[in-house]
Amino acid sequence: MANEDRKDFNAMLRDSKDMPKYQIITDKKSIEKYGGDKMYFAPPMDYDRIMKQVPFGRVITVGGLRAYFAEENDADFTEPITAGIFVSIAAWASFQRNGEDETPWWRTLKADGELNPQFPGGIDAQRRKLEAEGHTIICRGRCNLRYYVKDYEKAVWEP
Repeated sequence: MANEDRKDFNAMLRDSKDMPKYQIITDKKSIEKYGGDKMYFAPPMDYDRIMKQVPFGRVITVGGLRAYFAEENDADFTEPITAGIFVSIAAWASFQRNGEDETPWWRTLKADGELNPQFPGGIDAQRRKLEAEGHTIICRGRCNLRYYVKDYEKAVWEP
């Protein structure tokens, strides 16, 4: 995210943006891709609430969060773009609280266990925090390096 130092992420976190809400989609490709037409939008605070529950040494993926919200709210899927944005907002809001009411954002991974360079402090900060909890971080790629939690599937926590 750009200009993090000028944004109030806690205000963004509290802004429900008229969510939760549902939307019925009609695009055939999207229906095929996501397995249905009922899309759910979870508010930012819901992402923060679940991220706070991930125990020490465990991880969750953004996809896991989305699947949880879809199942809990009788939807076919959860909107993917807002999910990524709201996870980042939760991470930055926690960072701005300076340890008070902390959300362990570093335990939330992208698909396939990938670390998120958009989180506070980037890959290095998330890597240090995950390694401190016993995870091994591996690097893939030659030019476009990406970092992953090794065998993250064994540490996935489900709400």
